[in-house]
Amino acid sequence: MEARLNVLADPTVAKILKHFTAAGKALGETSLPLATQELVKIRASQINGCGFCLDMHTKEAAAAGETAVRLSMVAAWREATVFTDAERAALELTEQGTRIADSAGVTDEVWANAAKHYDEEQLTALVSLIALINSFNRLNVIVRQPAGDYQVGQFG
Repeated sequence: MEARLNVLADPTVAKILKHFTAAGKALGETSLPLATQELVKIRASQINGCGFCLDMHTKEAAAAGETAVRLSMVAAWREATVFTDAERAALELTEQGTRIADSAGVTDEVWANAAKHYDEEQLTALVSLIALINSFNRLNVIVRQPAGDYQVGQFG
């Protein structure tokens, strides 16, 4: 598969991606656990069908010590016993925040559950992360960015 556009070579897109990447780095400096951040990126990317982001974030999560069992269970997190209640709340918020066209957005129940596990700074980071990964997903899906060749740390 070949990308429709070479977004990495386009100066305008490169400028935009520089800001996206800076936002991602800022989120990495918050108190939202990094494992949770990678799980959120993986789940949103699964929903959106973004192979490039799935390739990147599963490899980054594994390099950071995430287990193969947990990585393989992200798509079935509801049935899996390997996630904490806080991670489950983040994954559910991710699903509703990603599938906003499928419902009325994020329900009060899902928000309240997330707020039980995360403080205001962490919730802000979580919401921002969901928005950011959805932006990356959409860019990559639209241009059909190929997946499979990502090397850990390549963009970081």
